[in-house]
Amino acid sequence: MDYEQTLQYLYDSLPMFSRTGAAAYKKDITNTTLLCDFLNQPQQHVKCIHVAGTNGKGSTSHMLAAVFQQAGYKTGLYTSPHLKDFRERIRINGEMISKEFVVEFVRDIKDYSEEIKPSFFELTVAMMLQYFKEQAVDIAIVETGLGGRLDSTNIIDPELSIITNISYDHTNILGNTLQEIAFEKAGIIKPGKPVVVGEIQESLIQIFTDNAKKNHALIYFAEDEYQVVKSVSSNNLLIITYRNNRSGREVFYTTDLDGIYQQKNLRTVIVALNILTQQFKIDDHDIVNGLSNVTAFTGLHGRWEKIADNPLTVLDVGHNEAGIKAVLQQIHSLSYSNLHIVIGVVKDKDITTILSLLPADATYYFTRAHIPRALPSEELQSRAKECNLNGGVYSSVNEAIYQARSVAKPTDLIVVCGSVYLIGEVEMTGIL
Repeated sequence: MDYEQTLQYLYDSLPMFSRTGAAAYKKDITNTTLLCDFLNQPQQHVKCIHVAGTNGKGSTSHMLAAVFQQAGYKTGLYTSPHLKDFRERIRINGEMISKEFVVEFVRDIKDYSEEIKPSFFELTVAMMLQYFKEQAVDIAIVETGLGGRLDSTNIIDPELSIITNISYDHTNILGNTLQEIAFEKAGIIKPGKPVVVGEIQESLIQIFTDNAKKNHALIYFAEDEYQVVKSVSSNNLLIITYRNNRSGREVFYTTDLDGIYQQKNLRTVIVALNILTQQFKIDDHDIVNGLSNVTAFTGLHGRWEKIADNPLTVLDVGHNEAGIKAVLQQIHSLSYSNLHIVIGVVKDKDITTILSLLPADATYYFTRAHIPRALPSEELQSRAKECNLNGGVYSSVNEAIYQARSVAKPTDLIVVCGSVYLIGEVEMTGIL
């Protein structure tokens, strides 16, 4: 099989969450363990940082990767899902895994894979670990898929665990309460290894502290360490001033991830780096330059990403309650004439809650990603009308963006959001 045939084989033969949803999710790490046994335990040869959370784990992972890369470390980065190319999931110093490795790995493991029948994600995790082992990375930042405790990535024993935040998402899998979801995320805490929790939620503190105590792991709450003083957006950079709650000293950091919500993720990263610099040689210049060049170093896209001016057109992967609230916070911080929202969602989200948050005075362009999980555009439009949200239906996100830009004034704002998969289908050519 060549690369394209190999990808098609993976998509067709392995259960894939992005396409089919919960049916593809395996509630244990048995298959991942078996795959890694078959590969002679690659996870034991890869030094990792493990990142979980409902929102922000992708941005946090990419920030850390950029800093380590700037510091001269051969840095692996594993994230999901991908936007355009499967190989985005597995990178070293920003470079995607080679097509040749993907083909050879699938070929070599094909017979055993067909015997144990792993999910797409389980096999991808094994591929990532084997690649990082063979390429002898110095450090790998590994983002969980869903949850943590039973996530396929939880086969690793990280140097540090990070839990960015807890919100409602994937409740059909992780639980219907924040406490149940937090319990699953806390499952990445490992014996004797420190953990950073990005946001303090009073009702969840005990869950994290109990889990850390059980594992004899030091726990740090980022909000206890630094307080946000102010943040300013300038020239597509976000400049954030923090106050160190221990020393009282103010410090500021700049990142090219220009969403207001990044001030929480960046605070989590700073606390994590304070711990990691006890083990890794990372100086202030590495931190400053890495954080200012996250997109260039790592290839991150879709986090309040400006793709055009006049009218300002922005992509954001916000797709659950907390994510949409963060997008709205950003919208409310801007000045514009009229708001246009291009939106598509997947069926298993809390669609009623998401729609109830959106402003009624915007013009909507209802569309869908071309995956089985996507909610049909007509159904999204119908449900949106119940929340007094009005607009037309479009067969693709690109058609919707083209229409929005055709009717919008130069001083308007166009936001594309609702699904990672929707953002992944945006094509710049022919739209802008």
